[in-house]
Amino acid sequence: MQKIRAWAAFAAGKPLAPMTIERREPGPRDVVLENDLAYASYDSNSLSRGHVIVVPKRHVADFFDMNAAEQTAVLQLLDRTHEFIQKEHSPDGYNIGANIGRAAGQSRMHVHLHLIPRYSGDVPDPSGGIRCVLKVAKGP
Repeated sequence: MQKIRAWAAFAAGKPLAPMTIERREPGPRDVVLENDLAYASYDSNSLSRGHVIVVPKRHVADFFDMNAAEQTAVLQLLDRTHEFIQKEHSPDGYNIGANIGRAAGQSRMHVHLHLIPRYSGDVPDPSGGIRCVLKVAKGP
């Protein structure tokens, strides 16, 4: 546990005051699996049963800013996490995704890969998979 100094407002219109908060490293309490450079945990805003994120332990905003060892560790852990989720939840398929940059929907500026289990019947028509993220305008 690491103690860090932060600033917080106690009420609207009042000046900011220092406070000490405790920050856990490297990740959340619900770590499912980990290796030396990354961990996997259940997503706090889950889209389906068994939805996990794989996160490098070093703070890096962008997948492409990770070094080769971190990318390898994240992908190896993604593979191990897939095996774990398959045994625990028996999904019928998966989506894997990463949002890189605000324009792509990234809201946490710490890179993470989503492993989203899919189940037959979870949507009326899964055709197109991740292509449904962008609604493509059809030509004339």
